Amino acid sequence: MTDELAITGVECFGHHGVFDFERREGQTFVIDLMLGLDTAAAAASDDLRDTVDYGSLVASVQAAVERDPVDLIETLAQRIADVCLLDSRVEWTRITVHKPEAPIEATFADVALTITRTREGEK
Repeated sequence: MTDELAITGVECFGHHGVFDFERREGQTFVIDLMLGLDTAAAAASDDLRDTVDYGSLVASVQAAVERDPVDLIETLAQRIADVCLLDSRVEWTRITVHKPEAPIEATFADVALTITRTREGEK
């Protein structure tokens, strides 16, 4: 059985996008993380060492968003999934990258991409 740990609304500032002004000026990205892991050991021990330290994970995700600009949110989402899967206890991860300031010539609330990745790399 897999439990689910959710961390939502992580705000990061990055310089991702296909347009020069996006790379130059940057914008806010909002990240939602869902991790599939077994939390039984942590529940029994009440010890942070037996589970994912979500404070450290968020710091790593922020660093991943803030470094090396990429063109596509698809690439960014995969980068974040790779960070989450570094912890061997994470069986799968579901990542949503929100780009609320996307350069769209229309009124809209959000652009969001959600990907799911497993330890084996399956979708």
